[in-house]
Amino acid sequence: MTSRSSQATARTSSEARAVARTQTLIKGENGIGTVRKTTLPGGLRIVTETLPSVRSATFGIWAHVGSRDETPSLNGATHYLEHLLFKGTGRRSALDISSALDAVGGEMNAFTAKEYTCYYARVLDTDLPLAIDVVCDMLTGSLILEDDVNVERGAILEEIAMTEDDPGDCVHDLFAHTMFGDNALGRPVLGTVDTVNALTADRIRRFYKKHYDPTHLVVAAAGNIDHHKVVRQVRAAFEKAGALKNPDAVPIAPRDGRRTLRTAGRVELLGRKTEQAHIVLGMPGMARTDDRRWALGVLNTALGGGMSSRLFQEVREKRGLAYSVYSYTSGFADCGLFGVYAGCRPSQVHDVLKICRDELDQVAEHGLSDDEIERAIGQLRGSTVLGLEDTGALMNRIGKSELCWGEQMSVDDMLGRIAAVTPDEVRAVARDILGRRPSLSVIGPLKDKQAARLHDAVA
Repeated sequence: MTSRSSQATARTSSEARAVARTQTLIKGENGIGTVRKTTLPGGLRIVTETLPSVRSATFGIWAHVGSRDETPSLNGATHYLEHLLFKGTGRRSALDISSALDAVGGEMNAFTAKEYTCYYARVLDTDLPLAIDVVCDMLTGSLILEDDVNVERGAILEEIAMTEDDPGDCVHDLFAHTMFGDNALGRPVLGTVDTVNALTADRIRRFYKKHYDPTHLVVAAAGNIDHHKVVRQVRAAFEKAGALKNPDAVPIAPRDGRRTLRTAGRVELLGRKTEQAHIVLGMPGMARTDDRRWALGVLNTALGGGMSSRLFQEVREKRGLAYSVYSYTSGFADCGLFGVYAGCRPSQVHDVLKICRDELDQVAEHGLSDDEIERAIGQLRGSTVLGLEDTGALMNRIGKSELCWGEQMSVDDMLGRIAAVTPDEVRAVARDILGRRPSLSVIGPLKDKQAARLHDAVA
């Protein structure tokens, strides 16, 4: 038999473990821009950024699950689940969820990516408690009824069809498959018609229970808010749902691992009766944790990040061969992509590809000029700040940072890292990334002779 003193000691120990831990991660002036984090018993993390000068607040919950967590037969389950969490809980119907935010002029939405999912609401600061209650209810109390699964299946199939009708969007999915092959990173986030049709309510419910545990979630809020009030409201909502059952649970760590991309020089073509041919030429990039990512960001900006970039000037301004041409980077936990996109008339595909390939080779061999690098640094610094001018962008930054990196970086620190990039660092990254043999994805009405010649573009 356990003694009373032993029971009291056990209770005291349990209560000590159950205390929420709060940290100030970034201290702003007069509280402005201060980022705080509280970890609740049960492993739920809550991060906030205070901005008293605005009258709005954005509240979001990030889930550590994306399409790369799916098996082939579950392809599309993460995105399917995103839809279903809006369909109703034990406390609210789908109409109740949407009308609650509409009644206060709020906005609510969600998005699914390859490594995470986010649900968010943007409201007046006075309506933040409502947003917290609704979004937390959705994340913890979704019913996932079979009737809702069957109804929403039609909407998702229409979304897939809409994407298929936009080759400028679809070509990026094709490029992911070209680079990663038939694995989770190479498959489309939306899934396919076959996989979506095969998903059942029971399989989606199991996926939901596995990946929406509090240890897999990060709550983020930004705007005219009080951190401690947000923590109390979130904790009350999760405890009401019985979601914080294990006080000793710890948050899941950011992703790690090592992903090997397919052999370089691959070409994938998809014939479509379109007015334009849509091209992505690219190669392996960097993981989002790579310290060289700041130099890659500068390189990307100088190559295809604006109207003064090399690709825009050479392809559009000087020759008028495309309306849209740009470069981009995608960083995942353990790998990345660098790509160049262009949309052009089918008869101009080979000319556009040659110019893009020549520019990549030129920069890989000789680098960018100091003036180009200086201009790109200025552009990247400016766009970074301008992109964080609303509470939604701030919520995205702190939520994604906690989920993907497990740490926060102030805007000043980010600007400092960009400004500290040297021309030698940019040239070294250019040699490493652009010096690799590229792969190619094309969607358009290509004739047999044209298709055969496209393989020469990556030789």
